[in-house]
Amino acid sequence: MKHSVQQQWENSVTNTESAAGIEQAPAGRATSKAEAPAVIEVRNPGTGELVGTVPAQSADEVAAKIRELRLYQPEWEALGADGRKEWLLKLQDWLIDNTEHLADVLQSETSKPRADALIDPSFGCDLIGYYARRAGGFLTDDHPSPHSPLARVKKLTVTYKPYPVVGVITPWNFPLAMPIMDVIPALAAGAAVILKPSEVTPLSALELARGWAEIGAPPVLAVATGAGETGAAVVGNADYIQFTGSTATGKKIAAACVERLVPYSLELGGKDPAIVLADADIDRAAHGIAFGGMFNAGQVCISVERVYVEAPIYDEFVAKLTANVRALRQGIDGREIAHDVGALANENQVAIVQRHVEEAVAAGAKVLTGGKRTGQGTFFEPTVLVDVDHSMSCISEETFGPTLPVVKVADEAEAVRLANDSIYGLSASVWTGDKERGERVARQLTAGAVNINDVFANLFSYALPMGGWGQSGVGARWGGANGVRKYCRAQAITKPILPTQQKELFWYPAKPANLLFALGAMRAAGARGLRRIDIPALLKLKGDK
Repeated sequence: MKHSVQQQWENSVTNTESAAGIEQAPAGRATSKAEAPAVIEVRNPGTGELVGTVPAQSADEVAAKIRELRLYQPEWEALGADGRKEWLLKLQDWLIDNTEHLADVLQSETSKPRADALIDPSFGCDLIGYYARRAGGFLTDDHPSPHSPLARVKKLTVTYKPYPVVGVITPWNFPLAMPIMDVIPALAAGAAVILKPSEVTPLSALELARGWAEIGAPPVLAVATGAGETGAAVVGNADYIQFTGSTATGKKIAAACVERLVPYSLELGGKDPAIVLADADIDRAAHGIAFGGMFNAGQVCISVERVYVEAPIYDEFVAKLTANVRALRQGIDGREIAHDVGALANENQVAIVQRHVEEAVAAGAKVLTGGKRTGQGTFFEPTVLVDVDHSMSCISEETFGPTLPVVKVADEAEAVRLANDSIYGLSASVWTGDKERGERVARQLTAGAVNINDVFANLFSYALPMGGWGQSGVGARWGGANGVRKYCRAQAITKPILPTQQKELFWYPAKPANLLFALGAMRAAGARGLRRIDIPALLKLKGDK
């Protein structure tokens, strides 16, 4: 199936994993401004078939789109949360009505199995429902309690006003779900959005923009297609940047945002550990970790990429994990659900996975199943590695592919120590028959999220923040109210409750008696014990009178 982007969009723009124009996340073809083509070809990585073309938009074109978004954003904000909810729910309806077509487009540019392709639109419907219906409550003014009796003469208010234009830059691993994750909360907040998808997979993002236009929604969502120059223009012109991609590119974006003094949130690389304790349900752990490591061919920011297993159950677990991985069906689907694992996104990603496996084997690791690329296109066999250690790239570097390196550990303490031995800290999982023990271990892990006896559960829990520690990012998406408030500027307002006088005790001209009385009241309200009362000051105050 071929898709002509030129026919589809007036307001479209593409996004790549690399806003800086050098890298993609987690890895991809290097593209410099000088090399950027006028038209970008989109190919199915499993077959090599050309499935579409998109324009590589210049910095000037992106800037013009953002200027246009600024014109319409005030009206969008003025609709209020309830008014915006109606448009978001219409988009939800459109996603449901077009699910099969959207899955077709997504498969064409990713070569995902049909089962995986159907997840993106359904996930989007779920997330839209959450934020469309709750944004009004999340954005309601806050009235915090004053900190002391003295402050109770004022009514305190915090209001939330959206950033005019939010720039969202998304990677190629979930071409529809990733934009929805960040575009929808930003729109719900009242911001306009410029979306730049990966140049590897821009077609699904353009479908999202087409849906927004088809329902007749206000023109506050635009897509910018292109590579480095396009992404840099988004970073250089938007008022808030949400980026998902590589740590290297994230650092460049952070530096650019700091230079402009605009806020940003970065979800970057991961090397997520799974800890399997001796009291775990071994069958569940083996199935869950096989899924967590192989879903989307391992191309998930929160994929299981390292497994630590206590010695008493190591052999049994490895045998069951290997059998589960070996049984996975790899190939290309049409609309039928026939396979479990698809292709990798591009040749560069294949090279990374192959290097990690080959370096591990050269250093003494063993391949129990898989271990090589296979067939036409960018397919790499689902792989289990044993006899690995932390000197190997398959353990220390983000792989973003279908590999599961497994390490035997003596006990829980060693598992925790090795799990924390990483520059990354996105998420983790703990597998145990004792849920209290699982939570105790979870609290020791250096990770933004920990799932006990599960994988990816936090990804579908919008009330929780999703963010990484260390080199895995800055800030978080979601987290209930914070998911929309992050796209807003908080404004503090104080309003008198009692009738006001001509001037306050602190105001000029300064009078010692007034000043000492005011300072004494502040100390009495905030201090403890006898320090509440400043006797010398009171005596002086009496003398002044």
